[in-house]
Amino acid sequence: MTDYIKLIDAETWAFIERTNSYYPPDTIDYTIAQQREIYDRMCREFFAGYPEGVAVETSAIATPTHDIPIRIYRSTLQAAVTVLYVHGGGFILGGLDSHDDVCAELCSRTGYEVVSVDYRLAPEHLHPAAFDDAMSAFEWAAANRDHPIVLCGDSAGGNLCAAVSHATRGHSKRPVGQVLIYPGLGGNRSKGSYVKHAEAPMLTVRDLEFYKHIRTGGQDRSGDATLGPLADTDFSNLPPTVLITAECDPLSSDGETYRDLIITAGGHATWFEEPGLVHGYLRARHTVGRARTSFTRIVGAVTALGQGGWRW
Repeated sequence: MTDYIKLIDAETWAFIERTNSYYPPDTIDYTIAQQREIYDRMCREFFAGYPEGVAVETSAIATPTHDIPIRIYRSTLQAAVTVLYVHGGGFILGGLDSHDDVCAELCSRTGYEVVSVDYRLAPEHLHPAAFDDAMSAFEWAAANRDHPIVLCGDSAGGNLCAAVSHATRGHSKRPVGQVLIYPGLGGNRSKGSYVKHAEAPMLTVRDLEFYKHIRTGGQDRSGDATLGPLADTDFSNLPPTVLITAECDPLSSDGETYRDLIITAGGHATWFEEPGLVHGYLRARHTVGRARTSFTRIVGAVTALGQGGWRW
C-alpha cells in the first residue's frame, strides 16, 4: 500500500482535509444533483477572486442545436494568442464558475485571451456531447481569431483538449500547442499509477469507473479516441504538448504514456509529474507551495507554446 504520509506534505494534507470538508470522498454515492450542489459550493469556497486588470465577458457560441456558454477573459496587457480552456469535473460537474478564478489568473499571468467553455454534461448529455462542444468551441475560435490558439484543460478538460487535438490535425488552423493538467486519457488501468494510486486521496479508481460509466451511459466505447485519446492508433502530427500530472493520482501514468507515444511518432511532448501532489491541486495554488510552483509551470508552458517556443 502506498504510504501517503511520507509522500504528501503538511500543506497538501491541509488542502485535502479542507476539500473533504466541503466535498466528502463518498460524494459519488449521492445523486448527480447533490454532487453538483456539493461541488459548486466547494468551488465557491475556494474562489480566489480576479487579478487586477482582467476584464470578463460571458457570451455563447451558437450551434444548430444549442448554445454553448463561454466566458472570455482579457488582460490590459493582452497579447495576440487565445487559450481555449476546458474545465474538469468528471464530465458531470463544473462550468463557467468552477474554474473562473483559474482562467482569470491564467489570463493575467500570460497576457493571453482565455476562453472558458461550458460544454454539456452527462448524464443528461452522453458522450460524444462534451467532445462535440469542445470541437465546436475550437471551430468558433479558429473562425473568429486570426492568431494562435493554445488548448489547456484539467482532468476531464485535459481529455477533451487532447481529443480535439487528435481530431483537428487536418484543420487549416490547428492548435499551436496543448497543456494538459492531470488529464484522464483512457490509459491501461491494470498497471502503473492506476494500481499504485488506486486509493489516492482526492481521486480513486472507483471514482474513475463511475465517471466513465456516467459519461457513456454504460456502453462499451473501447477504441473510441474521442472518448480516450490513448485509444488512437496514430500519434503523429499532434501539436507540441506539455503534460503536468500529480504523483498521488491514479491518472499520472496517462501523462507519461501519452508523452512517449507522441515522441515515438516524431512529435514534441514533455511530461512533468509533480511530486507529492494530488488530483485537483489547482485549487491549492495559493496555499500549497508545490501547487504554486506547478501553476507557475503551467503558466510558463501556456506562454511558451503561444509564442511558438518550448525547450524540448
